Formats: sequence, structure tokens, C-alpha cells
Amino acid sequence: MTGFEELAKQTALYPQEAPAAVKKHNGSLMIGMPKEVSLQENRIALTPEAVNILVRHGHEVLVEKGAGEGAKFSDNDYSEAGARIAPSPKEVYDANLILKVEPLVDQEFDYIKTGSTLISAVNLPNHEKKYFERLNSKKITALGYEYIEDKVGGMPVIRAMSEIAGSTVMLIAGEYLSSANSGRGVILGGITGVPPTKVVILGAGTVAEYAARTALGLGAEIKIFDKHIYKLQRLKYAIGQHIYTSIIETDTLSEAIQRADVVIGAMRAEDGLSPIVVTQEMVSHMKLDAVIIDVSIDQGGNFETSRMTTHKAPTYKFQNVIHYCVPNIASRVAHTASLALSNIFLPFLLQTGTIGGIEEMMFANRWFMKGVYSHNGLLTNAYIAKKFNMRFKDLSLLLAARI
Repeated sequence: MTGFEELAKQTALYPQEAPAAVKKHNGSLMIGMPKEVSLQENRIALTPEAVNILVRHGHEVLVEKGAGEGAKFSDNDYSEAGARIAPSPKEVYDANLILKVEPLVDQEFDYIKTGSTLISAVNLPNHEKKYFERLNSKKITALGYEYIEDKVGGMPVIRAMSEIAGSTVMLIAGEYLSSANSGRGVILGGITGVPPTKVVILGAGTVAEYAARTALGLGAEIKIFDKHIYKLQRLKYAIGQHIYTSIIETDTLSEAIQRADVVIGAMRAEDGLSPIVVTQEMVSHMKLDAVIIDVSIDQGGNFETSRMTTHKAPTYKFQNVIHYCVPNIASRVAHTASLALSNIFLPFLLQTGTIGGIEEMMFANRWFMKGVYSHNGLLTNAYIAKKFNMRFKDLSLLLAARI
């Protein structure tokens, strides 16, 4: 019997586990997902389920050990999905496509290979010229979450993270209004016989829409301000009920903020930096222990008194007003946010593989090209190039030359 067993092993007569079918092809991608090291970032750009689909389509995925833990995805989840678990960031950055959430930090520049593709957030106000010079020196093709568009001109990553931020922001307001957090000691909303909480929302975009829905559901009294009447009209239509809306006008806005329990800044940038619409003087007249939440802090903020905070130290008081200025609010609900990111990135990574790689994807789809802000050693985003007085390359001209 022993001899037969030995013979069976030698001749492969023992049943073997069938490997998963993998379709390797010329457009196969090698995708690296490093563990985030900045700003208490807990999100990850692809879930294990998305990784499994990519692997089955012939792509290779490297995940740094512990990269998914903040979003409650284990190394075993990714390993079972077909990813290779890398013990350190150095191995992950061997990939030619790096997919992460936050921009590169100093030590990550030492790891990333020349000629790689980087897909991450940009967080422009946090950078100096040196960051983009380092990208260009390594001839990295960089795509920014803030600039990636879809086929109909929408910004899917911004939209998804704004939906999450808008839904989450009222929960944050409720936390800091409570006596448990040394707040005003009021409920966010309204109950019988007690006047409702007053909420002012600056901006009429996606964050405002989802914040307004949540606030209305809780019974709060809301006022929404924006610079553009068409945005206010669109918001009223989306919410489907009568709400107070106003064009930003100093006296009206000042009065509303003075009476507010919560003020949310959600006006996004139109030219790189978000507008300052609430001055220090206006903040000084707010209620004692009122709450300011500056969702736009990653683009500079809407309040003159805002300064960036972190999840570990999210608030500070200025003139007896509580300020919450964390740039990555969606990271508070990292599992949900990671699912949302994965739903966006999986389809275009599959298309990128089918079409023959990032370069081909760029030149085949103008909407995808708009996400590229650095390519082959030069900036391709006109605003960034102008801001830092750097050379600029128009990718659409390269596309015309190809045609």
C-alpha cells in the first residue's frame, strides 16, 4: 500500500484542487493597494469581492498586510479572493498601477516606481509645488479622485463621498450638541412643545441634499444658502418639499447663522479653493456652544475660523463655538465608503484591462482623461499648473495628434 501511495503521488493520481480559471491577456493589470499611513484614513479602494472579479479577469492584485483592517476587511478576505498579501509597502509599490485613497506621503515617493500610474485623492490645498515636482520627476501618470468624470460628465467619486458625508454630518452634529460632549445639550430635531433645532447649510450640492434629508427626517428647521439660484431650485426639486432657500446675501446669512444651532459648510471649489463665506465676525455672534462642521475643509474651508483637524482630535473651540473640520468625514464609516469606492473603480479597471491599459483608456475616453493631472513628467491640469507656475501639457492635443 505504501508503494502504491508513493506511485500515486509521483503520477498525480491523487485528486488535486482545481485552480481558479484566470484569463491572462496583454491588457492584464498589476494593481497595488498599500496601507494608508496619513490622516487616520480607514478606507480602501477595492473590496475583496471586487478583487476576486479582477483576478478572475486575469489581473494581479497586491494588498499590503493590514490595508483593509480599517474598513473591516481582513487579509484572509483578500487572500481568499485571490490577492497576494505583501508584508511591506515596498512589495506593493512594485505594481505598475497604485490604487489608494490619500495622496502619496514622503516615504511612499521612495517606494513608487518610475513610470507608474497613481490613482488617489489630490487634496490640493495640502500640497506645495514640491509634491507635483516629485510626481513629474518620476514620470508618474496621476489621476485624482476629484477630477475623474463619468460618461455623462458627473464626478462619481465626489458624488459618492458627498452622499456619505451629507448623511453622516447630521449624526456628527447630534454628537456635539449633546451634553455628553459638552455641547448645548439640545436634541437634533424637534419634539412636541419644544422649538426645533435650527440648521444652516451653506451650498446646495450633494452634501447639502443628503444633510437636508437627514435633518428634515429628524424634525430640524433648515435654511440653505448658495450663490446660484439654479442649484437651489434643483435641490428643492430633489428633496420634494418646501424648504427655506436663499441666495447668499450678507445680512440674511448673518442673521441665520446668529440664530443657528448647527452650521454646515458644503460649498465646493469652483477654481481650486472653496469660498470663505462666513467671517470671524459672523462666528463671534453665534450661540454659545453652537456647532460648525466644515465639510469643505479639504479645499480650504467655508469659514474664516476653520483649521484642519483629524479623527483623533476632531474639534476645537473658537469664540465659544465648536468647530469640526475633519477632511475625510467618509472615513468615519469606512466600510460603507469602501464599498462605494469599489463600485466606482471596479468597472473602469475592468474596462482599462480590456482596452489595453491606462494609456489606451485615457485616449479612448475623454471623460476618463479629465481625471489625469500629471502625465509623463508634466502637469496636465491647467489650474494646478497655473497655481504653482509649472509647465502644462494639454492631453487633448495629444489625442488630436493620435487621431
